[in-house]
Order: sequence, then structure tokens, then C-alpha cells
Amino acid sequence: MAPKFDANETKIVTLRQYGGEQAPSSVLAPKVGPLGMSPKKVGDDIVKGTSTWKGIRVTVRLTIQNRAAKVDVEPNATSLVIKQLKEPLRDRKKTKNIKHSGNLTKAQLFEIVRQMRPKSLAKEFKGTVKEILGTCNAVGCTVDGCKPIALQEAIDNDEFDCPEK
Repeated sequence: MAPKFDANETKIVTLRQYGGEQAPSSVLAPKVGPLGMSPKKVGDDIVKGTSTWKGIRVTVRLTIQNRAAKVDVEPNATSLVIKQLKEPLRDRKKTKNIKHSGNLTKAQLFEIVRQMRPKSLAKEFKGTVKEILGTCNAVGCTVDGCKPIALQEAIDNDEFDCPEK
């Protein structure tokens, strides 16, 4: 028999989800079912919590206590870059393998870097800038009209000025 469920215990469940969309209950059921929660209700909470990230895949952290789920969105670098590009919504079923051909400004780049700094493993701020530039390269966008790889080399040669924080 399963152990007795403690009502005050806090459980954390993480999953990757498209923002503003209902997760299939077949995905949610094995994760929240044993905690005594309805997958449909949790799915509705996720839709409400991720409405600002419509169409972008983000990591959702569910903090479950007393059979109530609190939704936290933990954006990764890719979702932050795509959100900053402000592209129109696409139908995922019809358009595949999208190259995001937008352009970010330096200010937008540094804003993303400041959000990702706590998650980064780099020692210095410019290391985190290089990480995000690598993400920009993978996404397919440019920064100030330049290719991200060229900017990474400029950072290595001290030609690109990065703030300390």
C-alpha cells in the first residue's frame, strides 16, 4: 500500500510546455495524479500562468501544496531570445523547422543576459553574454546587424564592450 500523503508537504514538478496551451492530460496525469490532483485542473492553471509566453516552449515549475498548484515559469535562454524578437504567432502543426531571422539590439541582449545570469555557469558577465550569443546563433537571429559568432570573437579580442553587470 502507498505511504500516507502528508497535506503540508510541498512537491515540485517540472515540465516543458508550450505557453498558453493546454498540456495533454496523458502527460500531466502520471506527474500530478499520484498527488491527488486533477490533470485537467492543473492544465488550466498552466494555461493561465503561461499566457504571456504564447506559442513559445518554456519550462513550467509546479509547486504543489495542500492539493493546490502554484505555476512558475522558468524561461530558458532560447525562449527569452524568441520572446524578445516579438515574432507573430505561428501554427506549429503547419510550419516546421523555423529559422527566426530577427535582429536584437545590444540593450535587448543585455536584458536577456541579466535574466539568465543566476542560471549561468560563467564566472564573468561577458561569459554569460557569449552563452546567450551562442543561443542567438542557434535560433538564427542577429545582434545589432552582426552575426553572433563575430560578436563572440570581438568579446575575446576586447573589441565589444560588455558592462560588468
